[in-house]
Amino acid sequence: MKNKKAFKTQQGRDEVLKYSDMLLEKLTIPYERLNINTRHGNTFCIAAGDISAPPMVLLHGSSMNSIMWVSDILKYYQKYRVYALDLPGEPGRSDERQLPFTTSDFDDWLYDVFNGLSISKAVVIGASLGAWLAAKFAIRYPDKIDKLVLLCPAGIGAQNKKIIFTALFHMLLGEKGIRRLFKIINGNVDMPEIILKFQILIGKNFNIRKEPIPIFRDEELRRLTMPVFLFVGAKDIMLHSMETADRMKKLVPSARINILPEGGHSLIDLTDTIFEQIK
Repeated sequence: MKNKKAFKTQQGRDEVLKYSDMLLEKLTIPYERLNINTRHGNTFCIAAGDISAPPMVLLHGSSMNSIMWVSDILKYYQKYRVYALDLPGEPGRSDERQLPFTTSDFDDWLYDVFNGLSISKAVVIGASLGAWLAAKFAIRYPDKIDKLVLLCPAGIGAQNKKIIFTALFHMLLGEKGIRRLFKIINGNVDMPEIILKFQILIGKNFNIRKEPIPIFRDEELRRLTMPVFLFVGAKDIMLHSMETADRMKKLVPSARINILPEGGHSLIDLTDTIFEQIK
């Protein structure tokens, strides 16, 4: 079956990438824009930090791109060589083809990225879909993971089916409803207006993925023997965060579990905490 593409139209792609560039210009440290060739096409990457420093790979969530990490990079680059990737099939500059969740394509892609960047082992931080990918890759290639940080990961606790009805209801209310929806996803905390406008722009132009993300089997999660740091929000309306935490406690007993009472699905202001925990 032919892979669906990320953007609905070329014009929509141009608008999203133009806004991305505007946000990237706010990064006040030296950085590079890299392109890595993989078996699944081109991958775009924001790179910052001393090239001889320990590598850190950042994997964003769905309906977003590497821009989500701009403020985090300002902290992480002080100690790491940071690589923030645009996932394939998402609204960024990487190949637009949306890879299936049920094959090895995503972990094959990340393996190629590691090779293309000459990374033998890295700290990997993922959010939502990116956290699922980070865990999937760590299960298959544990020797390539120094430390694994999972922010509201998909694939461990079940997805909350009520989010579909919540989203549809708010979408019927137009932009006002969409703004309210993003606030709910963010744990009832207002997003900065500049980021909210970016999310709305992406929503208008991105072919949102509707396929369910596979749940990891118990025996797969037990393979996560590297240092693991889990962060979940108690107010996450997209995933059953308590189920995620409970499974990790049971199957990865060495993992450091962080349950944020006021956190939603989009966890914010965690950079300092993560930086301290993984050092």
